Amino acid sequence: MTTPPTPAATPIQRTSRDPQVLRARLETWLRTAVGDPGATADDLAGTAANGMSSDTVLFRATWSDQDGTHDERLVARIAPDAADVPVFPSYDMRAQFETIRLVHELTDAPVPTPLWCEPDPAALGAPFFVMRRVDGQVPPDVLPYPFGDNWLYDADPADQRRLQDATVDALAAVHSIRDAATVFPFLDGRAEGDTPLRRHVAHTRNLANYVAAHGPISALITDGFEWLDRHWPDHESGPVLSWGDSRIGNVIYADFAPAALLDWEMAGLGPRELDVVWLFGSHLVFQHLTELLGLPGMPDFLRPGDVIERYAARTGHEPRDLDFYLVYAVLQWAIVLTRTGQRQVHFGEREAAADPDDYVFHKELLRSLLTD
Repeated sequence: MTTPPTPAATPIQRTSRDPQVLRARLETWLRTAVGDPGATADDLAGTAANGMSSDTVLFRATWSDQDGTHDERLVARIAPDAADVPVFPSYDMRAQFETIRLVHELTDAPVPTPLWCEPDPAALGAPFFVMRRVDGQVPPDVLPYPFGDNWLYDADPADQRRLQDATVDALAAVHSIRDAATVFPFLDGRAEGDTPLRRHVAHTRNLANYVAAHGPISALITDGFEWLDRHWPDHESGPVLSWGDSRIGNVIYADFAPAALLDWEMAGLGPRELDVVWLFGSHLVFQHLTELLGLPGMPDFLRPGDVIERYAARTGHEPRDLDFYLVYAVLQWAIVLTRTGQRQVHFGEREAAADPDDYVFHKELLRSLLTD
């Protein structure tokens, strides 16, 4: 059988900010931050890497201080402009910065080195933080890596497995922080509920309501929350730091090993299963989209049993209630895809969907999980 051609990738607009204005404002802020009136911020560039939430700006900074002259390649993560249809209703950049800082300090999980956080929106028009840049490769979202014609898809199966196992190990390192509720109190209490999982799902329900306030949403999303209420686990494992968006598209890899775990907007507290299932559930969503186009994809990559076996060997914790957490992961994807669809309409990249189900590219997968 002839394999269908891979679709062409379409660039996605993430921001309407003027790069020249942003460069000047960033340089002005940098001079105050480092105490050097001659500091420079140059070579600003966006990134074609994944992520549609915060603005990611790459730049080169030079300055002098008591330690000498610095010439650094840095990254600024800026909360999105409210006019650019942000994915989430609010962005706590201080919490993201502190989460990365503590993971950097308390574990050997690879995260970028955090440098400064600026919560005052006066400098750039929105809060932001700055990290050192990490070089490497990221599995693409546009088009999703299982579609083919990219470095991960073309890699030797042994290297793909090495990447998979090393990613699970990095996730285990994130979860190794003891007494996470005490270390990360700023990640709790974003929604009501008598357990961390209850609060996590309530927070996601609030996100769904926020998306629904900006346009119709699929009935599958409502059905999904009702399914969760009917199938709530009898047991919740103790809360750990949940990365929240623990998928390989949010990792920079060097030689098939994680060099930096990125995108901590969805970080919170909750059972380990949230991240473990999100890791293979996100691949399941991409694999489903691939098969819809008649492409082979990567069916032997990030298989649930392999991920769970590796995680249990590293942590001693055997993930449970996988059906519940998989439905929850696939449901969250439906909410986020609906919001990113609304953003694409805003930027003129697509027409508004006549049927809100059309924003949910993996609707048949979600429907099958709710039925089964």
